[in-house]
Amino acid sequence: VFFGICVLTDLSSLLTKGNDNQEQERQLRKLISLRDWMMSVLAFPIGVFVVTMFWSIYLYDRELVYPKLLDNFIPPWLNHGMHTTVLPFILIEMRTTHHEYPSKMYGLVAVCTFAASYILWICWIYHVTGVWVYPLLDHLGSGAKIIFFAAVTAIINILYLLGEVLNNCIWDARKGMEEGKEKPKLD
Repeated sequence: VFFGICVLTDLSSLLTKGNDNQEQERQLRKLISLRDWMMSVLAFPIGVFVVTMFWSIYLYDRELVYPKLLDNFIPPWLNHGMHTTVLPFILIEMRTTHHEYPSKMYGLVAVCTFAASYILWICWIYHVTGVWVYPLLDHLGSGAKIIFFAAVTAIINILYLLGEVLNNCIWDARKGMEEGKEKPKLD
């Protein structure tokens, strides 16, 4: 969804370039704001989290996140599509497009809301089916699950903050380089 919005934003920007239509400009600004919000609050922190957590647990004991049984239904290329390629594409997006981050408070509240919603969804699925979506949760007691969910939420918040720092480093450095090119050298 996020990369679809990125493509839509780029196409809209190209199609409205040089056009003085105020309504189209307003709609493009809304689309850019949505793209930036999704990148900062969802795509970067969740994408980085999924890749690092999945492969860390997979290397430790794959049965905890991706049982061997799934190899019969999900080919390796699709597994990498879901759990590997996300990271390089997110980093490429961050490097090629400047994203405006929301205020820290608003961003952290949004990240926590998403994390809590996802955790509740996982618990609801367990409540209805009696099966944990992630087999790792079968091995944790109730107290450990609470600690695990709190730790996951904290990690995602840290990744949100890391994304903002990384975005600012990339774009402040780039801006500094561009300003340096524009200034004539004095002997």
